[in-house]
Amino acid sequence: MRRACLSLITTVSLMAPAAALAERACPALLDHPFAALLGTKADRLCDFAGQVVLVVNTASECAYTPQYEGLDALHRRYANQGLAVIGFPSNDFGGQEPGSGQAIAEFCQTTYGVGFPLHQKTRVTGAQAHPLYRMLAERSGHAPGWNFHKYLIGRDGRTVMSFDSRVRPDDPALISAIERQLAEGGAAATPARQ
Repeated sequence: MRRACLSLITTVSLMAPAAALAERACPALLDHPFAALLGTKADRLCDFAGQVVLVVNTASECAYTPQYEGLDALHRRYANQGLAVIGFPSNDFGGQEPGSGQAIAEFCQTTYGVGFPLHQKTRVTGAQAHPLYRMLAERSGHAPGWNFHKYLIGRDGRTVMSFDSRVRPDDPALISAIERQLAEGGAAATPARQ
């Protein structure tokens, strides 16, 4: 009996650190399912835990749409250092993303050669905003005001910086923030806003 109790205590003791590791492996901010633009299977942003993540609400018929090119350049330049650029097409602003997933995918591929992941259309503002976007707005103090609003999430999964639509992907302030977060190597940083 004593051996069984010790075994149970040891098992519980070993499980507690494993549970803490699993929680750290996927911060609450990233613990959201999304379907890929052309997929039906739900993916979780947890796949990007430990990386620096640039979340962008996109649209195909917006004056900021050429930012796709710069976003893809960021993706190619920094992916091997741990940056993940993730697009969330949204029709929330001016009806500027009216197409189907197939139409969006074809437009992004043929016009801009987008190689970073795009998810299905997502509500990013208002009462119907996806929980990820509600959390991003709460943590940064800024909800998207238009298409191509950018949120930079640090490797720690807690740091959130907000960059409005006018901040282009090649803007020195955004590049500097990305490089700082990549250099953090997992250390927590103080949230900042732009």
